[in-house]
Amino acid sequence: MFLSKELLKLLKNNNINYFVGVPDSILKNFSIDIEKKKNHIISTNEGSAIGFAAGYYLSKKKLCCVYLQNSGLGNAINPLSSITHSKVYSIPMLLMIGWRGSPNSKDEPQHLVKGNITRELLSLLKIKYCILRNKKDFLKLKKLIKFSQEKKVPVACLIEKGVIKKSESTNTKYKKRNKFLRKDVIEHLLSKIKRQTRIISTTGYTSRELNQIRLLNKNKKGKDFYMVGGMGHTSSLALGYSLFKNYETLCLDGDGSLLMHMGALGTVGKFAKKNFKHILFNNNSHESVGGQKTISDNVNFEKLTKALGYKKYFMCKSLNSMKKKMNIFLKGKGPSFFEIQIDNGSMKNLGRPKNLLEIKEKFLS
Repeated sequence: MFLSKELLKLLKNNNINYFVGVPDSILKNFSIDIEKKKNHIISTNEGSAIGFAAGYYLSKKKLCCVYLQNSGLGNAINPLSSITHSKVYSIPMLLMIGWRGSPNSKDEPQHLVKGNITRELLSLLKIKYCILRNKKDFLKLKKLIKFSQEKKVPVACLIEKGVIKKSESTNTKYKKRNKFLRKDVIEHLLSKIKRQTRIISTTGYTSRELNQIRLLNKNKKGKDFYMVGGMGHTSSLALGYSLFKNYETLCLDGDGSLLMHMGALGTVGKFAKKNFKHILFNNNSHESVGGQKTISDNVNFEKLTKALGYKKYFMCKSLNSMKKKMNIFLKGKGPSFFEIQIDNGSMKNLGRPKNLLEIKEKFLS
């Protein structure tokens, strides 16, 4: 193990001074240390982060550090193969990858699938990599960075869970937004939906809390499909389902997820039927992986969704307002969008959806 500030010092000493990426829980201590620095941008998705790093190199002729979770490597494959590859424009950069589901680790099914093929994907992309487990491995990283600088190609380092320790200077204080949480909304929502309502919920705490509240309250109204992976694709899956069923279909989204593939909103606005209803839990953060800020506070979701074809928009900042507007939202015709501005905070001892194949079959029945 090593401190995040020790890794930052190594990068600085090797002329890497700019950072862009998508937050990951494995890299949480590292990303929190760089979050408030001016030489840092949180990207909406990993492919965009690669594009930014390429632009940075073309401007400064220096390497940029792109940090990401290995599940996001899929988003990055296109620009890594069609822009930065040695046989295309040959643009160097350092990829710092949180290695969820690494071999012999205990993890969730979706993480184990990607974890087992992460090294193979890097090899197919002709990207040299090293595994950082302790400070002794810093020498490997130094050599890789030098190789990237000389050969003008991307390189990568893989970091497993628990390797990066919290620096003493790390501060994770965040301003309180509103006095109600996601769980308060989910509990109220489940009490109001119809028996045949279908809920498709985004990855992270949203699906985990929906699942846990179901189990604790033994609520049987409606059926759920939990997006345990596929961040950013919740609305697309919900749209694909809703077009061919008459059931009320609720898409429960998070701001980090929605921003990741925001173009999907235009497809929803164009093709969704009146049974499609979109709820955004907006806490202006990637809460599930450490609470790093998103850019959602800079987005006018009312103008955005209406411009893209949604019929109605609702917004609330308080629990009482949410309850009043939720009734109108559920009774109305879609496609409609409900932005609920919540605070950071999740249920204690939060579990994860289990037996995913059984969940799918139950949803289909």
